[in-house]
Amino acid sequence: MARVEVLLPQWGMGMSEGTITTWLKSVGDAVTEDEALAEVEAEKVEETLEAPATGTLVELLVPEGETVEVRTPVAVIETA
Repeated sequence: MARVEVLLPQWGMGMSEGTITTWLKSVGDAVTEDEALAEVEAEKVEETLEAPATGTLVELLVPEGETVEVRTPVAVIETA
């Protein structure tokens, strides 16, 4: 099994951080690539964080309401 870190992406050139407003999946949930994982507020715009791989969500590293910098690992997916 491989572990894939889910990083906070940079959706715009001026974006330096984002806030996880809502996790749409929980630890232990199966996810598929490009499936919505969380809602993120960045630069006062809501964006949807998508899964970079198919597998099982095994860790949420950032709680709802926390602001982190772009490229910060926010979750971990374990692939088969």
